[in-house]
Amino acid sequence: MEIKNLPKNYDPKEFEERLYSGWLEKGYFKGEVDETKKSYSIMLPPPNITGQLHMGHALDHTLQDILVRWKRMDGYATLWQPGTDHASIATEVKVVEKIKKDEGKSKYEIGREGFLERAWEWRNIYGRRIVEQMQKLGDSCDWEKERFTMDEGCNKAVTEFFVKLYNDGHIYRGNRIINWCPDCKTSLSDAEVEHEEHGGHFYHVKYQVKDSDKLLEIATTRPETILGDTAVAVNPEDERYKDLVGKNLILPLVGREIPIIADDYVEMEFGTGAVKITPAHDPNDFEIGERHNLEKIVVMNEDGTMNSKAGKYEGMDRYECRKVLVEDLDKEGYLVHIKEHTHNVGHCYRCNTIIEPMVSKQWFVKMDELAGPAIDAVKSGQIKLVPERFNKIYYHWLENIRDWCISRQLWWGHRIPAYYCQDCEEAIVSKEAPDKCPKCNSTNLKQDEDVLDTWFSSALWPFSTLGWPNKTKELDFFYKTDVLVTGYDIIFFWVIRMVFSGLYCMDEIPFKHVLIHGLVRDSEGRKMSKSLGNGIDPLEVIEKYGADALRFTLATGNTPGNDMRFYMERVESARNFANKLWNASRFVFMNLSEDLVEGLNRESVEKDLTLADKWVISRVNELAKEVTDNMEKFELGMAIQKVYDFTWSEYCDWYIEMVKPRLYGEDLAAKKSALYTLTYVLENVLKLLHPYMPFITEEIYQYLPTVDGSIVLASWPKYKEEDSMKEEEEKMSLIMEAIRNVRNIRAEMNVIPSKKAKLMIVASNDKIATIEEGKEYFKTLASASEVEILKDKVGIPEDAMSTVIEGAQIYIPLDELVDFEKEIERLQKEKSKIEGELKRVSGKLSNQGFLAKAPEALIEEEKAKKDKYEEMMKTVVERLENLQGKLK
Repeated sequence: MEIKNLPKNYDPKEFEERLYSGWLEKGYFKGEVDETKKSYSIMLPPPNITGQLHMGHALDHTLQDILVRWKRMDGYATLWQPGTDHASIATEVKVVEKIKKDEGKSKYEIGREGFLERAWEWRNIYGRRIVEQMQKLGDSCDWEKERFTMDEGCNKAVTEFFVKLYNDGHIYRGNRIINWCPDCKTSLSDAEVEHEEHGGHFYHVKYQVKDSDKLLEIATTRPETILGDTAVAVNPEDERYKDLVGKNLILPLVGREIPIIADDYVEMEFGTGAVKITPAHDPNDFEIGERHNLEKIVVMNEDGTMNSKAGKYEGMDRYECRKVLVEDLDKEGYLVHIKEHTHNVGHCYRCNTIIEPMVSKQWFVKMDELAGPAIDAVKSGQIKLVPERFNKIYYHWLENIRDWCISRQLWWGHRIPAYYCQDCEEAIVSKEAPDKCPKCNSTNLKQDEDVLDTWFSSALWPFSTLGWPNKTKELDFFYKTDVLVTGYDIIFFWVIRMVFSGLYCMDEIPFKHVLIHGLVRDSEGRKMSKSLGNGIDPLEVIEKYGADALRFTLATGNTPGNDMRFYMERVESARNFANKLWNASRFVFMNLSEDLVEGLNRESVEKDLTLADKWVISRVNELAKEVTDNMEKFELGMAIQKVYDFTWSEYCDWYIEMVKPRLYGEDLAAKKSALYTLTYVLENVLKLLHPYMPFITEEIYQYLPTVDGSIVLASWPKYKEEDSMKEEEEKMSLIMEAIRNVRNIRAEMNVIPSKKAKLMIVASNDKIATIEEGKEYFKTLASASEVEILKDKVGIPEDAMSTVIEGAQIYIPLDELVDFEKEIERLQKEKSKIEGELKRVSGKLSNQGFLAKAPEALIEEEKAKKDKYEEMMKTVVERLENLQGKLK
């Protein structure tokens, strides 16, 4: 058996890429159906093909990889399903920009087919780039099963889903109010609109009652929509306006007559109690318009300019129109006043353009019947959100959900499977393109130009990736999936849609748990963004510190549902930990030899295990139990912190130091038991660390002569009752406390580590045996020249330094610690230094000029310094007198 040692320096560049290639080559990440095992599956939230790996991805993927690697080691048949999202709006914007830059053309000039060719080229280049970046992070996905939301199988699933919803009466096409982005020139769902607080104005305008001198005052934040008003509404209980309901108003500047209507929606206490109703440009007004059968007048074009219905304002940008129209209202005497007003304004989630509510003919999913089962799935506990506080947000969204607008005026995406007869206008929804119109037999058919919302296909991800609508063995084995890991910012975009889609298509929830994490913010707590220039590229961090250090940083700084701040200092600390583990492992391997390793097992060393051996074996046994428990509860940050603390402190700083005398001694049995324990504990530490730091743990694991194969497939450490040695843990805890206390005394006395000192320990009867067992550890770790165990204080010098632990007092004779002559010399130098400082500060405080001109805070600061130096002087003088007395 060949014993090898690690290279002297820890350098992740030397092995990370090599190890990952080996894992792929050997197929360790394959998600195979294995009926002899329990299944465990996670669907990777598919990153957009427009971007590259950012710190949010790095966190998201690290958490998923931790769970998958853990369960793989724990004996489950695991599948981590990877893939990418076509991201219709974002990708179309990027491709349009590229075409304009490279060819100087618009998408309309090259046509739909030419545009789609270029979009697929984009996907083939940039879709691969982000996959390569994921692999650098160490993602243990089954890359052979990689999917794309527009691949043939997913496309088939989307068509099946649409047709099924349509045939069941859940999809309809109609004129309804939608969110319109004038820049992207497409509709958006409510979830794709981000609201930001804006400073704006309330414009108070007078409307003339027809055939009367009465005026109604209304207030609006969007005066340009006055051009599309078709009513003014008041509350039916409002006594101020009861006599006006049913009468008409003359619309300012337009001259069109509009009715005064009564509707419970209007709040009497808000504003003037009279509200302008523009059904074509406000979602609430649209609902009122439906109830009162009001006309819907669209006054804007798709690009945000005013259309022909806007009269003389036709062609103006909406904000230019607002400015001119307000000036005209003022000139004509309709403007009462303008008030400052702060309100939330909706923006396109992709380009940040202010959206325009607008009536448009679109495809919608009726949400009322689909939302109920999704609410029940969480309320019944079938799906558990971690942390639970997000249940409230989940319920609120579903309980107030509007019908989902699913059509998008784009070319990149899943084209809507609807066909229109150009002769009789019949609409046909079909999985396949029909040959002729079923109503008039015409063959003059045209497919709908629009594509589906990106989230329509993403909603099917947990089962479309496994082969649905076909019945596959993967679908049967891995669905429902176990955990969805995602940020709180896409609960509405994605999580909710997957839940109702899974229940609708599969009659089964899509996942059992949703682990929700927060955002990765910069060190100041700000959101990372291009505009602030505060983003940190995870690939640059990996290049400098290695993937393990980045993963460790993201895992240790994370608690479910909470944002985390990213500090480069913490990455450096993570790398220091990796370096500590590397050096500790090198030390272990350095002391191995073929003859010592041969036949090295628990049975062969059981009788020779020392108190320290049993203590550290028991501690790593308890650690396995605690870490597993934390991981079951998704407390991943807490779990890795425990492994870190044990590795750094108990294994490296304590146990390794304790066994050095045995390793360097001549007792072969003692050496073997020490080496067995060192390698056994190291093996378990590496396994517990592996899900978090896969590369360094695999590299070190391969040097362990006591194991065979890859750590990726190694078994997860299990708690063993026989390895729970609480008595040994208690004994060692007492000894370690005593050693710490002795070290503290020596540090206070400035005693150099190489100077040995006698320990005199007065122990109670029940602690004598423990102290006796710990004698060698006191010599190794507390620089004890000898350890004398006493029953009482007889013979202990009066000036001995002392410390107390449970059941024992420890004394160190002063003359064992201090070279009196050298200490007196040092103290005299210290005294001279303090005298100089006292002279300086006293001089300042007796200087009338300083006292007259200096700020009060500075004077108080100098007084505090004087008090401090006087206290220090008192201590030094007392110590000098004491030592000088001992020399007489």
